[in-house]
Amino acid sequence: MAEPRPTEALETVFRLESPRVIAGVARLVRDVGIAEELTQDALVAALEQWPRDGVPDNPGAWLMATARRRAVDLIRRRENYARKLAEVGRDLPTAAPPPEEPADPEDIDDDLLRLVFTTCHPALSAEARIALTLRLLGGLTTPEIARAFLAPEPTVAQRIVRAKRTLATKNVAFEVPYGPDRAARLGSVLEVIYLIFNEGYAATAGDDWLRPALCEDALRLARVLSALMPKEPEVHGLAALLEFQASRTAARTGPDGAPVLLKDQNRRRWNRMLITRGITALDRAHTTSPGAPGPYVLQAAIAACHATAYTYEETDWPRIATLYGLLAARAPSPVVELNRAVAVSMAEGPAPALTLVDALAAEAALRDYHLFPSVRGDLLLRLGRRAEARTEFERAASLARNERERELLTRRARETDTA
Repeated sequence: MAEPRPTEALETVFRLESPRVIAGVARLVRDVGIAEELTQDALVAALEQWPRDGVPDNPGAWLMATARRRAVDLIRRRENYARKLAEVGRDLPTAAPPPEEPADPEDIDDDLLRLVFTTCHPALSAEARIALTLRLLGGLTTPEIARAFLAPEPTVAQRIVRAKRTLATKNVAFEVPYGPDRAARLGSVLEVIYLIFNEGYAATAGDDWLRPALCEDALRLARVLSALMPKEPEVHGLAALLEFQASRTAARTGPDGAPVLLKDQNRRRWNRMLITRGITALDRAHTTSPGAPGPYVLQAAIAACHATAYTYEETDWPRIATLYGLLAARAPSPVVELNRAVAVSMAEGPAPALTLVDALAAEAALRDYHLFPSVRGDLLLRLGRRAEARTEFERAASLARNERERELLTRRARETDTA
């Protein structure tokens, strides 16, 4: 097998390693914007050296070392500048330095987690927090983030630029906060982790449907948060949801990398250890919840229905439909309503589900969402309306930006005449 070209290897490595490099450098320079710039400098250095010298044995470590050297150089330049200022201002009155804060026993030696909490600072809008963290931690491009948000690309690009500028001008510390500050940022942190996992679970663009590294990072962060905040039911709910979803990874693609639909998956390939972990986390969420379950606990309960059904036919669709109804009341969203319609179609039949789907046709957020015509096409096909179903699958394929999903939807369009 031919060795990958240096530029191809660099693109892959940078995609996977840039979040860790940015996080590691940010711990030194205490500024996520500068950390991203230094990481980009390391990328430029790799583009210059790798084609000439070859891809290093450990390319991720090479990028980290190069970026950290640049960070150290920057810090030294700052220190030299500070010393010169001190010489100039030697005769000026000085204030005593503030006392050092005592070490906190809950401190987490996890740069990626610090990066999440830093970019989820309340100085940023909720949308900006999530977009910036997805960019820096998840390594997602602006189009991918826009797809996750169901928002225009220029809007997301502006959010990212403004967010980095705000963090820099307000000198936001690179830290995991404590007490009320931590609780205030938790909702955004959970949503960030959730969206990062989703991008790895079903990539919005590119040739691969799965991006396992993103799923692994998100799942690891969810587990760290669970240990850190044992009394937060939504933290356990998110961890449970990701455990259940990750358990199906091996069965979600065929040997050629093509997506395998839920009803066609070989459930013997589902990871029972992760399912067990999910059940345990969901139990913790119920134990710690003082009242009605939150959105992540409800989603985890839905995922548990799938994970604990040994066959597709044994799935408790009426319960799933009920849980989606509760989720729609707790966290209203057109996508939640679309998912509820799918569950209703399995519990009650395609006709009532199609009524629910058609009621969503005017939703702006679903206008370019490829799964909307995909769901509608499936319902029409089950009702015997083949020509209409084919049109919907073709539209879904035209909207899909992931090559694997586009191939699947195109094939479904072709097969409407024989289904």
